[in-house]
Amino acid sequence: MKKEAEKKHDHSKHSHEEEAPTSPTPAYSVVSTEAFAAAQAQIAELKDRLLRAQAEWDNSRKRILREKEDAVRYAGEGLLEKLLPVLDNFEMGMQAARTATDPKAIAQGFEMVQAQLHQFLREAGVEAIDAVGHPFDPHRHEALGHHESTDQPEGHVLTQMRKGYKLKDRLLRPASVFVAKPPENKASS
Repeated sequence: MKKEAEKKHDHSKHSHEEEAPTSPTPAYSVVSTEAFAAAQAQIAELKDRLLRAQAEWDNSRKRILREKEDAVRYAGEGLLEKLLPVLDNFEMGMQAARTATDPKAIAQGFEMVQAQLHQFLREAGVEAIDAVGHPFDPHRHEALGHHESTDQPEGHVLTQMRKGYKLKDRLLRPASVFVAKPPENKASS
């Protein structure tokens, strides 16, 4: 038992020696007044550059937002400018129709305006949907009803009441159509 006590005492003595604090040596360096002033000047310059960069970024963000709003607001401006001559010709045709005595001349004037309008739409990427004779497509056609027909197969467009239009591959307006169905006497047999 005495030996155990000595071991404990000897062990505790050894661990106290390891835990003895050592005094740290400070690593201070002396900075001259000129170097300190230069560092402060550099800090001030960097702060100024940072503030300017932040202001420039904020101004750029505001300008881009304003340009985006203007682009959305005036997106159709180019198309509308091209449409104005069509309107001018339509108005001239209306004035001529009021004084004209030849109905063929009036019809010819309106045909010219119609051709000009179709040309405008083609240039803008708008296409008419040709529905008659084609299978009914609920994505491109709006069924107004069914009519009996022996001329068209069942489920095909028989007549078109209003043209449909698409802009490139996006539907602007479906064609209003009547769809063919077999005559009653054929359907019952």
